[in-house]
Amino acid sequence: MILLFIKRIVLILNKIPKWSFVIVLSCTAAFGQRINIGGGLGGFNYKGDIAPQLQLRNYRPGGHALFRYNVSPAVSFRTGLALGSTTASDKNSSNPFQQERNLSFKTNVTEFNLLAEYNFLNYLNKPRAINWTPYLFAGGAVYHFQPKVKTGAYNLNQIAIPFGAGLKWEFKRPWSIEFEFGTRKLFTDNFDDLGDDTSLRQKFQLGDPTTKDMYYYTSFTLSYTFYKIICPPNFSVN
Repeated sequence: MILLFIKRIVLILNKIPKWSFVIVLSCTAAFGQRINIGGGLGGFNYKGDIAPQLQLRNYRPGGHALFRYNVSPAVSFRTGLALGSTTASDKNSSNPFQQERNLSFKTNVTEFNLLAEYNFLNYLNKPRAINWTPYLFAGGAVYHFQPKVKTGAYNLNQIAIPFGAGLKWEFKRPWSIEFEFGTRKLFTDNFDDLGDDTSLRQKFQLGDPTTKDMYYYTSFTLSYTFYKIICPPNFSVN
């Protein structure tokens, strides 16, 4: 009985054209593989010794591009490149100490990141019911910063931990608009060129070595999703 069943399976397989396997495998491999690319504009900001609080006046323009892989309706991974600059000045502070210190900085920033996202709503599979979702993200990044005047001997290439939240809106499939606010936790106090090197400055000019700097990126993105290949619903082999 078993041998007869195997022989019948072999006979059926021999009758199927070889190109049919290519179609089936292609459809199977494409199922669930949704690629998303995008780019947009935004603004960089900073918080540290010169600007202890986030200040709108310190925003400077930036831009970015991203590549996203949607593992499932809920989970996505993405990688991206962001470019921009940020600045801050003691003269904008009401703190007498900062006004006396009277320091400022401006730096260019180049960031490469690898992030994981969690979507709260299934907006990809249910376009007629839901076409938007809030999301959270976190991951790792490598960045290069370049202050206009470098006064210390420190590494301009550093690592950071990006995290934040955003909103995706698929206004017309496959096009989406995304808004995002992200924080970069840094492991250096020299992002604003105000570290703890006492050999370069008077003591009153130094920052707080017990706290690290941070920078932020707020952005709008226009993205395009490559949806799965749809196989013919009545595909059959004669």
